[in-house]
Amino acid sequence: MLVAAFSNLKKSEFYKAPEPVASTSSDGNPVKLSDMGVVRTTGSKTNGILVSPKQRGNPLLKAICNVPWEYSEIVPDYVMGKTTCALFLSLRYHNLNPDYINERLKQLGKQYELRVLLVQVDTKEPQHALKNITRICILADLTLMLAWSSEEAGRIIETYKIYESKPPDMIMERHDSSPYQQLVMALTSVRSVNKTDAATLLSTFGSLDRVVRATPDALNLCPGLGFQKASRLHKVFHQPFLRARAAAGSRPRTARK
Repeated sequence: MLVAAFSNLKKSEFYKAPEPVASTSSDGNPVKLSDMGVVRTTGSKTNGILVSPKQRGNPLLKAICNVPWEYSEIVPDYVMGKTTCALFLSLRYHNLNPDYINERLKQLGKQYELRVLLVQVDTKEPQHALKNITRICILADLTLMLAWSSEEAGRIIETYKIYESKPPDMIMERHDSSPYQQLVMALTSVRSVNKTDAATLLSTFGSLDRVVRATPDALNLCPGLGFQKASRLHKVFHQPFLRARAAAGSRPRTARK
């Protein structure tokens, strides 16, 4: 009886058949649920990342979890915003095909205001190749971003999209004006002294005055500080602010009468 009721409902004017869901892509390959991320588009702005079909199978796509993405016929590899795009380059692939990136840049032309070259460092000695790529970025007005894993590369693409509409002060360093933080900043201005060292010094001696008056041996006893840091810190506190004259007894010249 219940089945008959639903059967009559399908024949009514209030029933609309659901649209079929594509299970295969245009090239005949099965489409994964992650490849069919729901991306709502309003005008020319999308709330997801556009991915070139050339990047199909790139492991970095698995690391994009906090924003949706979809395949689209675009010139760059990734579009993270209306004015932001990225080209992906494996360093190993670049060594085998050094002209590849130049051809991609010719296709891209002057499109997009912010153009990122995302390079995955997957070789043991990348110095020479990175020097060449840096030169290309300077000449082509590209922002060079380096990643040492597919996960890191995916997070970089994701972060660009997340901060697309955020104000600049969202990623600016915030300075704490509390007295304790000011003391930490003062101590960390000494070479090789980090925030952990500064916190250890202040908790051990109780005040900056006692830290300044401490001997190198006393500073060396602080956990994790070490003799080199202790000596350098003591030298900074006790070196004179004014340099002595190069020649002892030298006097300023007076004008002749």
